Amino acid sequence: MSDKFRVNSMIVVPAAIIVLCIYILQGLSVSAPSTNDTVEWIKVLPYLTVLGTAIAGVNVMLVLIIGILMTGIVGISTGSFNVFDWFGTMGSGITGMGELIIITLLAGGMLEIIRYNGGIDFIIRKLTARVKGKRGAEFSIAALVSIANLCTANNTIAIITVGGIAKDISIKFHLDRRKTASILDTFSCLIQGVIPYGAQMLMAAGLASISPISIIQYLYYPFIMGICATLAILFRYPRKYS
Repeated sequence: MSDKFRVNSMIVVPAAIIVLCIYILQGLSVSAPSTNDTVEWIKVLPYLTVLGTAIAGVNVMLVLIIGILMTGIVGISTGSFNVFDWFGTMGSGITGMGELIIITLLAGGMLEIIRYNGGIDFIIRKLTARVKGKRGAEFSIAALVSIANLCTANNTIAIITVGGIAKDISIKFHLDRRKTASILDTFSCLIQGVIPYGAQMLMAAGLASISPISIIQYLYYPFIMGICATLAILFRYPRKYS
């Protein structure tokens, strides 16, 4: 298990347990359907394998290769698709990532121009002007990635955009790189999960044919995760990485 995942687990697992209890309590008053479709567990195997290998800290490229191969083997063996459909699906996936790749390249180039002209140093000075210790530095990183996510509506782009700045702040204030990575991850996911113009919210609203605003009151996990992440900074938790 990677150190970053270990730090994240210490922060988000309590939030997940609290949300699970909320769902259980709310589910007590909900009647289950009388019949359920049969689950084809063999088709779930690629997803479980990818999750398991990722949690175990396996290299991301190897995880992706294993997932692609298992998907092809399971899909072809069960008759869900043939070899040509498998390759076609991979092509569609690459095409779907094209926009993200272009934005990432543009964001990286823009950030390097800003850095070259002294903008990064200016941002760090302004953000940390009143910061006296590690706690304030961690909050400045959390605020930075949150603002970036509000502007880009994409947590991956937000992390990539401010990752270099966060690294410089962490070096200046001697922050643990694993805690810094966890802060970037949790706060970007918090903002991404609650903004009504994010891809996830728009997709959910489209499927349910409702307004994204009406979903916000039910977003228990992002809000509770944000509270746990904030408390982790305030109380320097986990202590080993703070």
